[in-house]
Amino acid sequence: MKILTSTTFSAQSHGTVVIPILKNATFDATLAAIAEEFTVPIERLRTDFKADFKEITSFYAADSVRVSLLGLGEKPNANDILSAFRNLSFTQKSKFNGGAVALDFLHGNLNDDPSPTRRDSSTVLAAINGFLLGIYRVGVYKTEGNGIHPLSKDGAVLTIYVVKNAENAQKTAERAAATADVQRRIMDLVNAAPNVKTPQYLADWAVESGKTHGYNVTVFDKKRCIEEGLKALLSVNAGSPNEPRFIIMEYKPTVENAPKIGLVGKGVTFDTGGISIKPSTNLHLMKSDMGGAAAVLGTMELAARLALPVHLIGIVPSTENMVDGNGTRPGDVIGSYAGKTIEVIDTDAEGRLILADGLAYMIKNFKPEAVVDLATLTGSVVAALGYNAAGLFSNNDKLSRALKNAGEATGERLWRMPLFEAYFDDIKSDVADIANLSSKPVGGSITAAKFLEFFIDSHPKWAHLDIAGMALATTELGMHRTATAFGVRLLTEFLEKYAADK
Repeated sequence: MKILTSTTFSAQSHGTVVIPILKNATFDATLAAIAEEFTVPIERLRTDFKADFKEITSFYAADSVRVSLLGLGEKPNANDILSAFRNLSFTQKSKFNGGAVALDFLHGNLNDDPSPTRRDSSTVLAAINGFLLGIYRVGVYKTEGNGIHPLSKDGAVLTIYVVKNAENAQKTAERAAATADVQRRIMDLVNAAPNVKTPQYLADWAVESGKTHGYNVTVFDKKRCIEEGLKALLSVNAGSPNEPRFIIMEYKPTVENAPKIGLVGKGVTFDTGGISIKPSTNLHLMKSDMGGAAAVLGTMELAARLALPVHLIGIVPSTENMVDGNGTRPGDVIGSYAGKTIEVIDTDAEGRLILADGLAYMIKNFKPEAVVDLATLTGSVVAALGYNAAGLFSNNDKLSRALKNAGEATGERLWRMPLFEAYFDDIKSDVADIANLSSKPVGGSITAAKFLEFFIDSHPKWAHLDIAGMALATTELGMHRTATAFGVRLLTEFLEKYAADK
């Protein structure tokens, strides 16, 4: 798809013009201006369109151009704008057969609002990002009727009309397009069938991405994992016929003295729960238990594509957690890369085991100034926060604020949870250095975070993001819960601001 930007409107070359409109004090004046520009009765617009969130009203202008008014409600944040444009792009795709669409910010009223989340660049970023996410198709395995979006075809053109500074808007548009491209790739990865998406599949994805976008990727096979002493990862993998992979990615920018940041993502490509087997309800969704890994993989690729001024290391310990006679049992005591012993109370608390090895390896071998891990780790965090925010656990207030601010800016929200030392008592073990599950049926996301904290070797700037409620969502893209690519925009925003503040 070709993307163009301009400060001068022309309706001649577009099959559809999309105008986003806020439901605010300038709403009536905006409708009047649109009616005049496109020669349509104002009474019709006032009757048909109220600018409610995701409301879409369409009409044909005098020159046969189809105009779609997109309601954004009263106070949309960046994620609301993204969601509204994604919905329009996906639900109206049959109307885009001409392959030429314009997003018109000249005639809308978004620029009347001085909020930082709705100024030109961020509005354009969220809008294009959302619009291009609407191109996504879940049914990649379907043999018929797979719903290819007209704008994904060769020759499609998307034009962005902005109030001023078209050159800057062009850069913003290209950034949004790159972000959406990475997100769609990550959504494909999370949605992939588990018989396809083995640990080796994730490793191959990372290697190919690194070759294409210029960052280094090293993959440890099972033999190398044994040599390195990644014992916790190996214990989770013991019941699976598919060997584990330990994926290490490193992106170095051209700027000197760039901050070194480490990202670690849980890469369980399918989770049965092991011997502590999960119930069958929604078990098929456990193909998404590598959502944290997906966020790290996507952020690595996007950081390289955008040439972010950060020295970025990503680690993904990847395995399946399967039921087998060779699998780890409840009650077993296993080792870890950090040299600590772990009593396995529950084999379904496996994500923290592989993250323990990933975190310890990251901190010992790369010594990042800040490290963030992401995982679809606990149902407990969903019970606490629902599906509107991920849990944030950190031992550093400044890092916590930076991540939370990035979440607010992108709409991928985080909510900070406590890490009081009293919670550690719940994962003490009589027979090993630590237990992998609390002795109490409460505070599960917190004790999971305390478990991880045990393996960071007192690193002063660490954060854990429990994204269990955010990796999947029910949207217009599919009938059931599908991937969201949560974390990619959040981490990219965080990294960029982190580098700028250094």
